[in-house]
Amino acid sequence: MSSAKKVVVWSKTGCHYCAEVKTLLDSKQIAYENISVDGNDGLRDVLQVKYGVRHVPVVEVELAGERRYVGWTDLELSHLEELLQV
Repeated sequence: MSSAKKVVVWSKTGCHYCAEVKTLLDSKQIAYENISVDGNDGLRDVLQVKYGVRHVPVVEVELAGERRYVGWTDLELSHLEELLQV
């Protein structure tokens, strides 16, 4: 993984889409920070302010200073792979 790439996964326990995202990242050996929204509506409020969603998974990818995100409504693993260029 390039040092200019940062990945953050917003997730919750029991979410199979969240698990699929983490499995993909682990299989590609891409380091990521996991932010669990379990029992924390304040974190969902953060997602609402940042992206207009309260649902997970949300994957933030920062490439060369530009932040992009993939949200639960448009999350396709192939789209994420393309964004990550893996």
